[in-house]
Amino acid sequence: MPGENLTRVEAQERKALVDVESYDVILDLTTGPETFRSTTTVRFSARAGASTFLDAITRTVHSIRLNGAPIDVDAADGVRIRLDGLQEHNELVVDADFLYTNTGEGLHRFVDPVDGEVYLYSQFEVPDSRRVYAVFEQPDLKATFRFTITAPENWTVVSNSPTPDPTPAGDGAATWEFEPTPRISSYITAIVAGPYASMHDELTSSSGRTIPLGVYVRKSLAPHMDADYIFDITKKGFAYYEEKFGYPYPFAKYDQLWVPEFNAGAMENAGAVTFTETYVFRSKVTDAIKERRVVTILHELAHMWFGDLVTMKWWNDLWLNESFAEWASTIATAEATEWTEAWTTFQAMEKSWAYRQDQLPSTHPIVATINDLEDVQVNFDGITYAKGGSVLKQLAAWVGIDAFFAGVGAYFAKHEYGNTELTDLLAELETTSGRDLASWAKLWLETAGVNTLRPEIETDGEGTITAFRILQEAPADHPDLRPHRLAVGFYDERDGRLVRTHRLELDLDAVASTEVADLVGRARPDLVLLNDDDLAYAKIRMDDRSHATALARLSDIESPLARALVWGAVWDAARDAEIPASAYVDLVLAHIAPETESTTLRLTLTQLLTAARIYVAPAKRPATIDRIGDALWALAQGAEAGSDAQFQFVKFFANAASSAAHAGSLRGLLDGSTALPGLEIDDDLGWELLEGLVLAGGAGEEEIAARLESDNTANGQQAAARVRAAIPTAAAKRRAFETGSRDGSIPNTILRNMGLGYQHVNDPVALESLVAPYFEMLEGVWRNRTYKIAEYIVDGFYPAPLASQALVDATEEWLSENDEIPALRRLIVENLATVQRALLAQKRDARG
Repeated sequence: MPGENLTRVEAQERKALVDVESYDVILDLTTGPETFRSTTTVRFSARAGASTFLDAITRTVHSIRLNGAPIDVDAADGVRIRLDGLQEHNELVVDADFLYTNTGEGLHRFVDPVDGEVYLYSQFEVPDSRRVYAVFEQPDLKATFRFTITAPENWTVVSNSPTPDPTPAGDGAATWEFEPTPRISSYITAIVAGPYASMHDELTSSSGRTIPLGVYVRKSLAPHMDADYIFDITKKGFAYYEEKFGYPYPFAKYDQLWVPEFNAGAMENAGAVTFTETYVFRSKVTDAIKERRVVTILHELAHMWFGDLVTMKWWNDLWLNESFAEWASTIATAEATEWTEAWTTFQAMEKSWAYRQDQLPSTHPIVATINDLEDVQVNFDGITYAKGGSVLKQLAAWVGIDAFFAGVGAYFAKHEYGNTELTDLLAELETTSGRDLASWAKLWLETAGVNTLRPEIETDGEGTITAFRILQEAPADHPDLRPHRLAVGFYDERDGRLVRTHRLELDLDAVASTEVADLVGRARPDLVLLNDDDLAYAKIRMDDRSHATALARLSDIESPLARALVWGAVWDAARDAEIPASAYVDLVLAHIAPETESTTLRLTLTQLLTAARIYVAPAKRPATIDRIGDALWALAQGAEAGSDAQFQFVKFFANAASSAAHAGSLRGLLDGSTALPGLEIDDDLGWELLEGLVLAGGAGEEEIAARLESDNTANGQQAAARVRAAIPTAAAKRRAFETGSRDGSIPNTILRNMGLGYQHVNDPVALESLVAPYFEMLEGVWRNRTYKIAEYIVDGFYPAPLASQALVDATEEWLSENDEIPALRRLIVENLATVQRALLAQKRDARG
């Protein structure tokens, strides 16, 4: 990483000197498996006589020519190219070899184990187009890009512009000459090449143009690609956004490409969006994953306007880019698709992520200080995506949804193909809504931390409310109180269900206590729910009576969103050590069976296992995990045949397996001697069952090798890496740790899965001997590996399951001795905070 950083000051200085017109990029992808040839011609204006630099992470630079004159290749240090004596108008030509990667950064190269075919794709956000061509790598130096790509003639080649007919280039190769793009930022350019299978459709834009649509996937996965459904969701998204934004789709075509070994969920390359192959369903998946795929498709489509058409000047506004897409994709999913409970999913997944991130020591204002590229990398977090999306939902409620969409549309029209800052959007929203947003923006966007809201209720002898207050608290280290738009819901029993009988929507000022006079005189209900309908961004607590009702009657609450809010409130109280973690375990086991929302079910079961493994007092841990395994197996046996609930209970039973009895049930499912009606043991579920069997001590390397032989696919290889790392012995954990931290040939997704298996333990004792080696390897990994790989190692092999004071002490000692790498320190600080929170929860649980 050293030398690859770029500071904001450098970017501002370069922007003041340079204005880029165009790039012509010629790539030869036929030069072998390690490197490719890249020739870049950049045309740009500059201040006469100025000096600056170009970004290019190269293997070998063959030649550099500036305005027709050669420059010594020593001007290139493998990361930057120094440019001196610039003229008012300049043409720079850089001819170099660049490296393919196996890290998911730059131009990633993958060989399909099924048929030996080679697949390439680019991933450039944040700073990695410089791994493929010479470029001024910053978002506010937009330009047009024309790609000319030579590749094997049997390949498909896709970029931002429509794919042209190739011309023969000899020796089994062909050349594709793409038309120039509109003015865009380098990080959203794209190159995808290989023998991809493709499916095609088209739609008519609101502009009257015909927009070609494409879906691309590896040949070996093509039978599993449900392209018709993808096209249907895409068309619904186009219609929704074009209507709401009042601005037609801004690019010539829209391709969606499902690529192997992808680090993220997807990437918004203009007109050529790439997605993780996790969303190609070769086996059964939960409804939660199906819904998440829809949200992801619509998230990336929203970026075509917000992020691609109009782009941030610098990465401090990355949050706005991602938060808008999170908010827009959720409202589009809820209003334009069959997934009408998308806001329930948003509450369960996104908001829980945001609240968790916002309580870490590393929390930061939504508008973060981004001094350099390393700051950007660590700020792809729950603040950037989830808190920002939550706050935009609050803003839309604050200004009114019609005014919000009108302001966004005006913003697109005013700044098309340009770069902006937050104030540009707020100015349009102020115009359309008539509200002054300056104080709102300061309190919500320039401060960190999450507020907690509690009801304070007084009643007379007959249960009539005589006083109702909403108390607002802030943590000591982030003491700001904020204005909130929220609703208060009253829930009472009707025919065996808890239903909403009254709702009041109101504005809270940024004060510690707000009197709610409109609720005085009403009968106190069985359950009072602050932030009903989830308009506000705040943790909520319940009064004693409501809390007791929730514990006894949670599954009777009729509204899925209200249930999700209650699930979240109780979980948050357990994380904050306000209630014992064992009480949360009891709540889940008593009420999870009838839960109808797949994402709520998935998240709650995930939190159940977290509570059991690190929040419950260590003395209770083995019995609690065993009890959970028994309960999940019983729930699976009692669930509706073939249902999503049955599927999830089986998956989480495998994850929690801890006893010989659990191992016997899993072995029966795998060998067919035990069957659940409607449950098919397909490839991916089979791996999860095997992982549970390994975790419970009922299988090992022999069974893993046999299963991999029968499923030697990319999915199978990743699963095998995960399951091997889950073998619950000190020797297996050390082998995973040493291989993962030292072997640079391991691809990104294999490494990520090794970390998941490494941390999958019921008894963490096997990790104790690896605490010292972990801290010894950190600096070398950070300095010598790419950012994403270093992150996978730093987070994946931190022995968090130990959740002990000894681990806290070792972590604090390392932090006290290592202060020179802020981004690395942030990852360690976040891991430390997770363990410190666990220790507080354990102490609370031990008290009962």
